[in-house]
Amino acid sequence: MKHYIITALLLPGTLALFQGCKRKAPDAVSSEIRTESGIKMVQLPGGWFTMGDENEVDAKPHKVFVSSFYIDKYPVTQEEYQRVMGENPSRWKASKNPVEQVRWSDAVRYCNGRSRLDGLRPCYDLSTWECDFDANGYRLPTEAEWEYACRAGTKTTYFFGNDPSKLKNYAWFDENSATKPRPVGQKLPNPSGLYDMYGNVWEWCNDFYKVDYYQQGPQEDPKGPKTGDNKVVRGGAWKFSAQSCRSGYRYNEAPGYADICFGYDIYGFRCVRNGPDAIQPGHGSSVISCGEYHTSSQDKPCLSTVDRNF
Repeated sequence: MKHYIITALLLPGTLALFQGCKRKAPDAVSSEIRTESGIKMVQLPGGWFTMGDENEVDAKPHKVFVSSFYIDKYPVTQEEYQRVMGENPSRWKASKNPVEQVRWSDAVRYCNGRSRLDGLRPCYDLSTWECDFDANGYRLPTEAEWEYACRAGTKTTYFFGNDPSKLKNYAWFDENSATKPRPVGQKLPNPSGLYDMYGNVWEWCNDFYKVDYYQQGPQEDPKGPKTGDNKVVRGGAWKFSAQSCRSGYRYNEAPGYADICFGYDIYGFRCVRNGPDAIQPGHGSSVISCGEYHTSSQDKPCLSTVDRNF
């Protein structure tokens, strides 16, 4: 029922956008909502984008379609993790810092816990670690969703362009972090209003890592290999270089299923949730995305704004 309410609220703006999709994308901000628990999330439209980095052997550029989804505006903080899980595993204790020293398995346990608190169906089966992508609860982003959200319609090395000297305005990394993670939201956001997509902590994705997966995966909503040893992490971290913060750069780490495993202080995460019924590729996706989400690195996303609970 709530999905229909949100869709109805967005409809007038969507129809207006349809009239202007042949023009430059208008100045508008991404749709921001608050969850039942008060967490800010940004709704991104479904659309095509070019995923990958031509300078990386494991990231051959290729076209991908991603369905609409909600994504946390900030990485999960220590106070938020404590609220859901009743503990704070972080080494660098500070309530507004991103939670760190979390394994992939810790992150999905949090996703399930947050889903239950908000009255949603958890996505993860903790006996198999498999994700039910049809569930309406929270989960980790697929690698494609993460990069789509990070790029925000841009095609450059970073969402702000190709000049790494500007990264200090958007991220905490080895040159400016003073050798520790920092509170979220202190740097500039990307064009979709998402903070700390680069630096601070690597962010866990749902996917298993495979070097040549880009050549094998489907074009629409790729979800990674069925099996693997490591999980994908993205975005760079506080003690890594600007090179690791590139939009298309891939990194990976063991998920740490067993309790004897421990996390490192460079890994954190943010959650996503399925968006309203998505318009499928080839069936009018331009109504929502006006092309490839943004028409250029300078354009704002073709979206309307809403601030509603789920």
